[in-house]
Amino acid sequence: MKYAIALFVLLVFVVLVMMSRGNATEPMAPGTPAPEFELPDQTGQLHSLEDYRDQWVVLYFYPKDETPGCTTEACEFRDDIFEFKRMNAQILGVSFDDVESHLKFAENHQLPFPLLADTEGKAAEAYGVKTKMFGMTVAKRQTFLIDPAGNIAKHYVKVEPAKHSDEILADLEALGADAD
Repeated sequence: MKYAIALFVLLVFVVLVMMSRGNATEPMAPGTPAPEFELPDQTGQLHSLEDYRDQWVVLYFYPKDETPGCTTEACEFRDDIFEFKRMNAQILGVSFDDVESHLKFAENHQLPFPLLADTEGKAAEAYGVKTKMFGMTVAKRQTFLIDPAGNIAKHYVKVEPAKHSDEILADLEALGADAD
């Protein structure tokens, strides 16, 4: 019986390792042009990457509105919004949720930045973050820091929601982002 349990645990481990390799995302190289997009925010207003030329863009993808990690991450960005503004950086959240879901999420947590509705998953696919989770198609929790010229400055593959905002602010400072 012990051997059967040990074999089962080993089999589960091997399957999980193989699945994680299949879902690995290669980080986009710094200097690579960021894929363009045009998506509506929580009020229905369209946003494109071109709209933010000449400023830094924090384009963060997340799985689902109102879930614990996604709420923590969004609220951390909210709490640091004035620091991002001083660094000439625009925060844009993106998930597969629709405009109505984003509106409720933004209102519930007083989020002062656009949440973009990528309901067809085209932006997530272009950025390589489209995945399946619990049988649903969602965006992986990853972030792209895009420079004022529209190029990828940094791709955050591993994101810790409670510390991510501080991490990006430190990177913006290191990259010489304009601070007023």
